[in-house]
Amino acid sequence: MEHPWFQRLRRIKQLGLSHFVYPGAMHTRFSHALGAMHLMGMAIDSLRSKGVEISLEEDEALCIAILLHDIGHGPFSHALENALIKKVHHERVGLAIMNKLNRHFQGRLDLAIQIFLNQYSRKFMHQLVSSQLDIDRMDYLTRDSFFTGVNEGIIGYDRLLKMMSVKDDQLVWEEKGIHSIEKFILSRSIMYWQVYMHKTVLSAEFLIIDLLKRAQELVDAGHDLPASPMLKWFMEHQPDDDTLENDPEVLNKFLMLDDSDVLVSCKMWISHSDPTLRCLANKLLDRDLHQVILSNQPISPLNLEKWKKSVEEMNAEVITSYLFATGMVENDVYNPAKGAIKILQKDGRIVDFAEVSTHMRHLLEEKNVVKHYVYLPKGCASS
Repeated sequence: MEHPWFQRLRRIKQLGLSHFVYPGAMHTRFSHALGAMHLMGMAIDSLRSKGVEISLEEDEALCIAILLHDIGHGPFSHALENALIKKVHHERVGLAIMNKLNRHFQGRLDLAIQIFLNQYSRKFMHQLVSSQLDIDRMDYLTRDSFFTGVNEGIIGYDRLLKMMSVKDDQLVWEEKGIHSIEKFILSRSIMYWQVYMHKTVLSAEFLIIDLLKRAQELVDAGHDLPASPMLKWFMEHQPDDDTLENDPEVLNKFLMLDDSDVLVSCKMWISHSDPTLRCLANKLLDRDLHQVILSNQPISPLNLEKWKKSVEEMNAEVITSYLFATGMVENDVYNPAKGAIKILQKDGRIVDFAEVSTHMRHLLEEKNVVKHYVYLPKGCASS
């Protein structure tokens, strides 16, 4: 915990730009990692009380694996995923950091890395770290609900941990805990649309993504763009998976990045000569966010054409593609193909949660919930 690479997580917000909507959502990846490790300790105690043997070495490895599961996040967490190291998921970056830490600690992380990668012989341990009902989700739902004030996200993690067990080397949940699992699934679904994919949160995330995209275009065109030293290095070198693997300097520089690099750079850009960069930087600092329209159905092409024309007329200096965009967002509520939640029935049989949940059958049958969106300046959709 005292290592600088872990302490860096204090400077990365857990929910990216969600504090633009929920001012209390200022908690960090650091606090989430600590909370997840605490819950992992509770889970281990609960499993041991049911006769599941977990050695001291496995105990330590599980705690390390969950403590470091998000160490690969960059500035503003998911909002800027892939923005700095191209086409590389934060878990891939995290694994590279864990391997680097393992060398520093002379192999003490060997077992933790095996569990993280699902390469350890006792498969239920990986499920504790990463599955559809894991320790990570138990903590972030509870934590995000508390700091946003969205009470619908509250889950009964105490009950879930007590109902947890292991059979045939897989994580299972006692049948009498099924209503707690239903509450967990429902809470996650509500938090997804009310917090993580709230339309104003989406607007803020689109804006910061576009801001860095425009800055990158200017750097590519030969502009000497002012920025924090680390952010400027990433824009000038544009590392990808290959360079992450083969150039140790990439990881060293990534570990110097946090939210402040983006914000400091943004302040440098509010008076830049490029109208698009200047516009986007000012909008982010002033929270002058665009409108996001969400719809369950595809949006009329006639409306899209009309709104796009309105954007072009109202903002002649700014490149239209940075002010107007369409697309889809989706929420996969529960997908057994990604690892079903297993219920241990009283007669000893193991069944899929979806087969025995009567209260949530309709929600579970929906699979992916898809919404279409339009992103544009306020007022343009009414013109």
